[in-house]
Amino acid sequence: MYSNFMEHGMEYAKQAVKEDDTGNYSNALKLYMNALEYFQAQLKYEKNQQIVKTIRERCMGYLRRAEEIRAVLDNGGSVPAPNGDVSVAAQPKTSPKPKDGGGKDKEDPEQAKLKAGLDSVIIREKPDVKWSDVAGLENAKQALQEAVILPVKFPQFFTGKRRPWRAFLLYGPPGTGKSYLAKAVATEAGSTFFSVSSSDLVSKWMGESEKLVSNLFQMARDSAPSIIFIDEIDSLCGQRGEGNESEASRRIKTGLLVQMQGVGSDDHKVLVLAATNTPYALDQAIRRRFDKRIYIPLPDLKARQHMFKVHLGDTPHNLTESDFEKLAQKTEGFSGSDISVCVKDVLFEPVRKIQDAEYFMESSDGMWAPCEPKQRGAIKITLQELDAQELASKVLLPPITRADFDKVLARQKPTVSKADLEVHERFTKEFGEEG
Repeated sequence: MYSNFMEHGMEYAKQAVKEDDTGNYSNALKLYMNALEYFQAQLKYEKNQQIVKTIRERCMGYLRRAEEIRAVLDNGGSVPAPNGDVSVAAQPKTSPKPKDGGGKDKEDPEQAKLKAGLDSVIIREKPDVKWSDVAGLENAKQALQEAVILPVKFPQFFTGKRRPWRAFLLYGPPGTGKSYLAKAVATEAGSTFFSVSSSDLVSKWMGESEKLVSNLFQMARDSAPSIIFIDEIDSLCGQRGEGNESEASRRIKTGLLVQMQGVGSDDHKVLVLAATNTPYALDQAIRRRFDKRIYIPLPDLKARQHMFKVHLGDTPHNLTESDFEKLAQKTEGFSGSDISVCVKDVLFEPVRKIQDAEYFMESSDGMWAPCEPKQRGAIKITLQELDAQELASKVLLPPITRADFDKVLARQKPTVSKADLEVHERFTKEFGEEG
């Protein structure tokens, strides 16, 4: 059946070029996009690497010409004839521009506007999340280091057939640290980091979304070495052929497929990093573009123990190593996000104690702390009364205790169900690998 994909693709491409030559650009645009759909389907099954290379080159040429036509049609300008065979990706073309009378070779104002909009997705200040802050996930961290850190620091390692990984898919239940891991990559890598979501790439204007995808990858290539992180990629690249899929959605996916194929085949030093909570919702062709599909599971006992320490930070507490271990044991099935919420709640416990306290005692240095009624030096007074006496600035928060954690954990439950875990574990057996 798949042999028909190539035939259909060539037929659509032939018609597209014919319409292009005769000036029927609207029809040509539709036919180019149809051809790309079939060629991408052929790539899914093709085993002959020479044919794969040829299809990729043709796809890049057709996509480039389609983008040129769409850019001008949207602006109401005229489209010049293509220079030579549009299927040859390497052949330079004169980018069609609306007639403005200037005659100068300058960037399309619309394209400049799109790039300016994407400029906000570049992370210019590092998030300050180090590898050591990421608990567990050793396989995932090692694979990302191979793809991001080593090629920059030791380029001599990657010669001949040895090439760094170019596309990673991080999947797993919500709150397991996929985005957090991406922040660690942004911190540790000496690369330009683009962090995008579906809202950055989806536009209400017809044809603009595909241009945003194209501009994003072009900006990444111009800024190489660079990393494109796409969060919640399933919202952009769901299964094709679904009843609610729009024509615009199909074109976005086709554009993304071709751009990722270009990144994978040509060494532009661009890494694509994507995250999803629903890997089965991804289109199969998109899923295949990722060299590494890594499962980010719920944290194990050691990882949970580390997370409690990291989230507490330098906040005063009297917990021992044994206390942290017992907390980790009590939070089996908790995600990293669940533990973060738990600690955030615990951090407010000292504030609640201060607010509810009816007795305080003054230390030798003039500082006030809540105490028990029978404690020596206890004075019956409230926080509001201390504030009225302008002593609020001298009130000390008590340190966090194990009892504070027990109180919060008694009312908190994990947010990831067993059914969710089973889905991700099944996907890992079929398509992925453990993180």
